[in-house]
Order: sequence, then C-alpha cells, then structure tokens
Amino acid sequence: MHIGHSRGATALRPQPRRHRLALGCQAALFGLLVAGAAQAQDTPPTPPAQPQNESSAPANTTPSTKKPAKPGATTLQTVVVTGIRGSIESSIKAKQNSDDIIEAVSAEDIGKLPDASIAESLARLPGLATQRLDGRANVISIRGLSPDFAGTTLNGREQATIGENRGVEYDQYPSELISSAAVYKTPDASLIGQGLSGTVDLHTIRPLDLEKRTMVLNLRGEHTTNGKLNPGSGVGDMGHRASFSYIDQFLDHTLGVAVGFAQLDSPIQEKQYQAWWWSVDNGPAGIDQNWGGPHTPGMPDNVISQEGMQLRAKSEQQKRNGLMTVIEWAPGEHYHSTLDLYYSTFNQRQTTNGVQWSSSPYDNVSYDNVGTVPYQPYPLVTSGTINGIAPILQNQFNKEHDKLFSAGWNNQYDFGNEWQASADLSYSTAKKKLHDAYLFAGLPNGGLTSVQFQTPIGDGYPNFTPGVDLANPANLVFTDPDNYGYNGREEFDHQKDTIKAIRLEATRTLGWIFSSMNLGVDYSDRTKVKSADVYFAWLNGNGSTAGTYDHTFGTPIDPNLLYGPTSLSYGGIPGALNYDVLGALHSQFYVTQRNGLADYNRNYTVREKVPVAYAKFNIDSHLGDVPLRGNVGVQFVRTDQSSQALQTNGDTLVGRIADGAKYNEVLPSLNLVAQLTDHQVLRFGLAKTMARGRIDDEKVATSASVFQVQDGPAAGQVLWSGSGGNPKLKPYIAVGTDLSWENYFGTSSYVAVAVFNKDLLNYIYNQTTLDYDFSHYTNDNPTLTPSSNIGSFTRPENGTGGKMQGLELSGALEGGLLADALDGFGVQANFSLTNSNIPKSSVSSIPGGPATLPGLSRKVANLALYYEKHGFSARIAERYRSSFTGEAVALFDQLGYTRVLANKQTDLQLGYAFDEGRWNGLSILLQVNNLTNTPDKTQQISGLPNSVQVARPLEYDTWGRTLMFGVNYKL
Repeated sequence: MHIGHSRGATALRPQPRRHRLALGCQAALFGLLVAGAAQAQDTPPTPPAQPQNESSAPANTTPSTKKPAKPGATTLQTVVVTGIRGSIESSIKAKQNSDDIIEAVSAEDIGKLPDASIAESLARLPGLATQRLDGRANVISIRGLSPDFAGTTLNGREQATIGENRGVEYDQYPSELISSAAVYKTPDASLIGQGLSGTVDLHTIRPLDLEKRTMVLNLRGEHTTNGKLNPGSGVGDMGHRASFSYIDQFLDHTLGVAVGFAQLDSPIQEKQYQAWWWSVDNGPAGIDQNWGGPHTPGMPDNVISQEGMQLRAKSEQQKRNGLMTVIEWAPGEHYHSTLDLYYSTFNQRQTTNGVQWSSSPYDNVSYDNVGTVPYQPYPLVTSGTINGIAPILQNQFNKEHDKLFSAGWNNQYDFGNEWQASADLSYSTAKKKLHDAYLFAGLPNGGLTSVQFQTPIGDGYPNFTPGVDLANPANLVFTDPDNYGYNGREEFDHQKDTIKAIRLEATRTLGWIFSSMNLGVDYSDRTKVKSADVYFAWLNGNGSTAGTYDHTFGTPIDPNLLYGPTSLSYGGIPGALNYDVLGALHSQFYVTQRNGLADYNRNYTVREKVPVAYAKFNIDSHLGDVPLRGNVGVQFVRTDQSSQALQTNGDTLVGRIADGAKYNEVLPSLNLVAQLTDHQVLRFGLAKTMARGRIDDEKVATSASVFQVQDGPAAGQVLWSGSGGNPKLKPYIAVGTDLSWENYFGTSSYVAVAVFNKDLLNYIYNQTTLDYDFSHYTNDNPTLTPSSNIGSFTRPENGTGGKMQGLELSGALEGGLLADALDGFGVQANFSLTNSNIPKSSVSSIPGGPATLPGLSRKVANLALYYEKHGFSARIAERYRSSFTGEAVALFDQLGYTRVLANKQTDLQLGYAFDEGRWNGLSILLQVNNLTNTPDKTQQISGLPNSVQVARPLEYDTWGRTLMFGVNYKL
C-alpha cells in the first residue's frame, strides 16, 4: 500500500458478500464428498498409509530407522511422478502419511513448483491466504492469523528475515530451488520454531533420493502489460527467469551433490491512485458550520466530496540471484550427514513519480459546475472544476539491497542397539540496506491552477485535467508547494538479523503403545540490529531553519537531469515531470540530518537467547480394532530477551537505554491418527503454542520526559511520563484443538473436512501503566527534579485474549474416476471459514489499527481445474480471500495498517512436455498471472463534521498481467 502526504483515515469492515468462487468451491467440495464416498466403496483395499518417519518432524529430526542414510532428511517424499498430477499425488501422500495435521505442496518436477512463487503455491492450500506486495504474493497468513504468527523454516531450521518483524518474505527464496513445502497446522514436540498459527517448512532436494545424475535448465521470458510508466528509470516491461540444477551421486551412491542456481530479473509497473479523505464542506453537515472552517465557494450544501488525492506511477526492477548447495554423505548403514547451503542477493530499484494536491476548505479552493449523484447519507460529488489548486509533484527513488545466507550441517548416527543420535548446527543471516530519497516540485512563486475532474462513484480510476501542463519543466520549479517545511528527504537504513543454533537429539525404539521416543535440546541465539538515518533536503540558496526557510523559494530543474514524462494517463493527466532524483539531490540541494522521534525509534538491537528441551513419544497402537498412530510430547522453552536502543525526549536525543526479561513456557502437544478404514483417517490435535511479540515491539526505544503538574491535587509535583517499546514483553499464548476427517481414493484424489478452535490466552496491545519505574532513565531537563521515579508509561503489553474457530473443506478429484472420457482432467478445491472474537481493548494504537485480528479474512477459497495427458497440460486456478486488515509499510518505511477489500486472482498455465525422441526431456510452458488484472482496493471511514461516518475508497492500484513463456530441459 502507498501513503504519501495523505490525510488520516480509519479502516472500515465492508458488508460481507457471498462470492461466486466461494460458492463454487462449496459446490465442488460437496461433489468431491459424494464422489469420495462412492469411490471408497469401489476402490480395492490398500494397506494403511504409514508415515515416512515415525514422526512428521522437520528435516533435521532424526528418523527412527535402522539405516539413517536412506530415510531422507526431508519429511516430504521426493518427486517421482512428474507434472501437475505428480505434484498433486506427492502432496496428498505427504498429507496422508503425516502424524500431524499438515498441508503440503510439491514441485511438478525438479525446479518447477506449481506456481511462479512459493507464496502463490502456499496460498492455494486450505486455510492459507496471501497478502500481495507490489502485485505479488509475498507473505502468508495461516488460519486467519497475521503473517507475524506463522513460523517459517528451511529444511527444519529457523531463518533470519529482512523485515523488522519475524515474518519471512517468501520472494527471497527462488521457487526453482524449493522441491516441496509442508505447512504444520498442529505442531509436535520436536518442531522447533513453531508459530502460533502454524509453521511452514520449506525443503530443498536431497541428491541421494535420486537414482542417477540429473541436470535441469529452466529459462523463461517475462512481460508485464502495464507498459513503461517512467522513462529513464531503467525499468521496462520485459524480464526473465533462469535456473540450473545439477544433481549427482558418487562413490557407489554414498555421496550426493546438488547445486542449484536461480536468477530473477523482473519488472513491475504499478498504477496507483489514492483518495486522501472525504468530507462535507458546506451546510449543516459541513466543515463551515461544525468545525468553524472556511466556506467553500461553489460547493453545494450537504454533499460529500474528495478533499485531496494522489496519482502515482511506480516502476520497479527486482533482481535476485540464489545459489543452493546440498552435500549428502551416507557411507554405510550407521552414519548419514547432510550439509545445506543457501545464499541469495536481492536488489530492488523503484522510481515513483506523480501528482498530488489538497483540496479541502482550508486550502481556500472554490468550485464551478459541480455535479452530484444520489448517495447515502448525502449526495456525492463526482464532477466539476476545482479552482486554487497547488499541485505537488513528488518524485521518489528507492534502492534496496538484501543478502541472505543460510548454512546447516546435520549428522545422524545409528548405534545399532535401537539408539540413534543426531546433531544439527545452523547459521542464518539476513542483511538489508535501504536508500530512499524524494523531492518536491510545483508551480513557481506559489502559483495555483484549476482542475477539471470526474471521479468514480465507487472504486476505479478518476479523470483529472489540470489547467497547466505538469509534464513541461518550463512550467515547474523545485519548491515546497504545500509548505511541508522542507524541499525533500533522504534516508539510509541498515538492518542485520542473525540466528545461530545447535540441536541435539537422541532417538530410541520402544515397545508397548510407543514405537519410539525422541529426546532433544535446541539452543538458538538471535540478534536483530536496525539503524535509520534521516536527512532533510534544502534547495541551494534557501535556508534550513524556521527563520530562514522560504517554502515559496524555487529553482528550475537542471535540463541535463530531465527524462521523458511519467505517464499518468490512466488518471486523465497525460504526463508528469520526470527527472534524475539522486542527480538533482546531489547538485541542486544540500542536506541536514533531521532524525525525529519516529526515526530514532528505528535504531535498536533486540537479542533473544532461547534454549529448548523436548520429549516426544511416537504412538503406534490400536484402539480396539482401529489402528492408532501419532505422538505425544512436551517442549520446555526458556527465553532470555534483551534490547538496546535510544532514549529521546520527543525529537531530542537523550542517550542510550537497555532492558530485558527472562521467562519460561511449557508447551504440551498431542496428535492422534485413527485409521478408520483403508482409505479414511480421523485426526485429532491438541497443543499449546506460543509466538513471541513483534521484534519491533520488544525494542526498548523510548521517549520520556519530566513535567511539572500545574493544577489539581498533584499541583507542583514533577512527574515522569513516556512511551515506547517493551523489552519485557511476553509471548502470545494459544491452546488449539483440531479435528480432521480425510478420505483418500484413486491416486491423487481425496476429500477432507476439518474444524479447529484456538483459544488465545493473551493478546498484545498498547496500554498505559501508571506506576512505571523510570529509575534507569535519564532526565535531560536540569531545571526540573522528579518528585518520584514512578510515572505513566504507554507501551505494548500482554492483555486479554480471545478465541478463533474455523471450518476447512478441501479435496481433489481425478476426472477419470467419474468417466473414462474425463481421464486427464481434474479439479482441486478448498474453502475456509474463520471467525474470531477479540476484545476491542486489543486494538493496536498504530494508525488504522485493526478491530479484529490483523490478516483475518473470514472466507478464503481456491478452485483449480487442470488437464494433463499425452504431454499436454493446462491449469486455470483462482484464489479468493474476503476483506482483511493488512500490514503495510507506508512512506518513510514505517509500519501501518489498512483495510484491504476482498480480492481474487486468476492464473493460467499451459504446457507441453516431450517424452520421447530427440526432444525427450524438453517442455515448454506459458503462464499468465493475474489473468483478469485484478486491482488491490482499500477502504477508509471518513468521519464527517457532524459525526456521521461514511465508507469511501482509499486506494486503487493495478499491476497488469504478467506473462511468462519459456522452456525446461531435463537431462
């Protein structure tokens, strides 16, 4: 989401509507249920599915087998059958064989996940949804909880992140290098790094799982349909994806090596529109009669109008290089060793140019020829002419450079006497560098113009016609058109996140009702360091202090820095000024450091040292005549968290401060799987889970000061007050109960019904503590001595929790099971319904903060139809999620929330694979993402001057379609 210098708005929950896809999924799932019941009667009996490992633990958990060399360091089965149906079959088998309640996705072949990104594949699983960033799936919500509450591991190991929080951004991991992923909806005691909502475990390939040397080359061209919006930005409409994988075995298949390289060069062209705020200017409901504001000439009484807007075009280039290496050694029956290495660089460059203005009564505007349409509670202004507009042209450049490195070394040894042991060492680091700069331009000498406008009643792009050519540099100068108090801004951010971990485990075969037990310890040490330095830019010749700065001071743009105009024709403006932002900043401006409170607060260190001990007993028994498997266990988690940051008094830096806390949690878990028939299982899960608070909530960054009470009983006393983070914050705690019935039939067909309940024992929200101890704070006011070290402090605190309940329906059906004529056809569908009950006191204090759980979409649905036969393949898939409160990074790289309206996206895939002759091993693929060019839409509540509230659009953004065409060659 994109927020420039906009006016505040509060999010609104739209009225729920039943969506076609949701209804379609429900109908499809009902059909699957009927088909599944029929097939269960017709399909010959097969032996009950057995888990690959006695526990569906992460990749680095030692399996209970007599030969650790072959059990596979991965939980999910290696892809053997290729293609769409092969991917579905492998995913279903992983789900069926697991002792936990999981969802899974497998690659169609080496280097070929079913979608263009990991997040898009995960978002098609039951109960999962994605939030789009720059038009692409980037983060994952599990069962309606924010991405913050989902744990993510790579081969069973926690991963450092580039964001300020714990949530992994999945576009950092090339889909071509991921062979499969498992989503644990219920944890077991050996699952390290588990989240409150679930845990996503990504897997890379294991070379000894393949029978022979394999090489795969993948090359795809990419085209975006939104055109080239910003000439000179270096971002066009063409890109590419390329990957190469080499997998081989040596020394009589005891040494395996896998090396994969993936490169992404992807353009993004985004058309943005934002309505700043809405109000009534004149009349009994207006600003003039309720707030004492100016009367707006030409505006009818009691009509709703837009009070400001911005049209911006963003061109972004993403370049990522990823390298994966796996070395696997199994020299005999007893010893198995795996070394996993992953390294990636991610470079992102953005150019965002546009036009914005404020058109409220306080800007002394007037109107002509105002047109309105009926609307509630008052008519809506949709056309006319605004006079007295001061256009603001904001041109922004953003550059981000990320580096990720992950290493893990797992060693397993079978002593041959029913004991096994494993040791796992891991290291993960993520580094981020951000450079952001923007400058303002406008009409010379504080000039004004008129604007003709036509705005939509609902969502959509407007049509604005300014009275001056805003693409002609002769009409414009560098200036401060709306008196923001500076001519531009520059920021440099640095962040480093590091996780070091060691894990030791012993496994022993048992008898009675337990097949084996796992005893283990894990120790992780995580440190996240962030710094932010902000500078204000001032025109050469202009002052930089309150007494010397002149906001009307203007300087022509250097002709040598000009580019072709930015295209804003989608909003009616043919073009806007476009130039080299950094070139102008360095030649026509000077800068001074201007860190304020919000900037100082982003300079901090948070460290978490977490030892974990666990015991898990794997169940293999009978309940009467019903086979019963699963696991029961417990984790003991101790957390030692600390933070160092800056203490400020408002925008004034005072010094450094440090604090921390230690706490313990005991997390029991139980997973049971009853094999009702050869094809039907009933699963039950019960677990207590935890998720630490946001890392940026745990920072000790603080603004605190003393003041003298002027009146009342405490008059004359000097008291402390402040606000900031909470390094003593304790984790979110939840107790979850799950029940799932599953019926498997055919080779890649199943139907499942699951229900869950999650009791949130606490929730984190801002509270004010009246007896806070300020004894370790510095008083920067020498003229006032505090009467006491006790005062009031506002910070994130653990408070009242709530409850979530959900229903999940999912299934897959091969058409050939219904009729021979449908052989090769198939369908996948799932639908989730989630309700939450969170006290209103749990609402975040962040502007636009959620009234319900962040990321909670009440309805999520997916439907995919596919055909695969005789080398031809086709798949069309649509995913839908209802409205939710999403986390977004606004201007200045700071956190905010916005209400994202219901969204659906349709993707198409067509392919052909040669399976014989000279072209054997070659396949071609055409993919179209966002086939219908679905926009992202957000909504705001505007409080009218007479206290009536009205829901109106906030943002409307489109990215166009992305077309990819390429070849895959496997040798």
